[in-house]
Amino acid sequence: MLVAAAVCPCPPLLVPEVAEGAAPELDAARAACADALGVLAAARPDLLLVVGPAEASGIGTHPEGTPGSFRGFGVDVGVRLGTAAAAAEPGRVLLPSLAVAAWLLERAGWSDAPIEGLGVGEPTTAERCIHMGREIAARAGRVALLVMGDASACRTLKAPGYLDERAAPFDASVARALGAADVSALKELDIALAQELQTSGRAPWQILAGAAEGAGLAGALLYEDAPYGVGYLVATWS
Repeated sequence: MLVAAAVCPCPPLLVPEVAEGAAPELDAARAACADALGVLAAARPDLLLVVGPAEASGIGTHPEGTPGSFRGFGVDVGVRLGTAAAAAEPGRVLLPSLAVAAWLLERAGWSDAPIEGLGVGEPTTAERCIHMGREIAARAGRVALLVMGDASACRTLKAPGYLDERAAPFDASVARALGAADVSALKELDIALAQELQTSGRAPWQILAGAAEGAGLAGALLYEDAPYGVGYLVATWS
């Protein structure tokens, strides 16, 4: 059963070495993520599932111990998902979104429960995401989710997807749903619009919706901003 969830953005810029001189601009987001992970630890889960967007279609698992790095972003910073030895085949590395999650967990000193990672491609249907969430929630008596993903990438003229007037209202609706732990609203997200607005968090959020069915969790929105024209949201469900 799902007992807690944390929703965090997944830009590599959260890692100060990647952001370099711009690092202070995301200090508030990092602090909110740390607070969200504290809610997960307080729930004392038996299992932590980290869910993040994948760059390609499909679904991929990442056992505890899987390594990752930010070398592709110009810095020699390595991470590992949890502390156990990896059971993955040689050469498997964390997706960028899961590498950011691993960095957040290492920064928080996470050692409270076994961890697994799950990457989900954008084409994954809402029905499939919701079904996966239900399966995840049934895997242990006390399951926690760390849900990685960004809102729209079209909030300003300099945003990766340029300015789209639909982006701010869309992000506000997602923020309301996450802050209220509104399972139905997440299930009903407009997938086509999410894709047009380059929203990486849609599939992970809908996995959360499936996992939270019947759990009776309360939500709290800890952070909402778009410092680089991309919507970043931090929320907790507990």
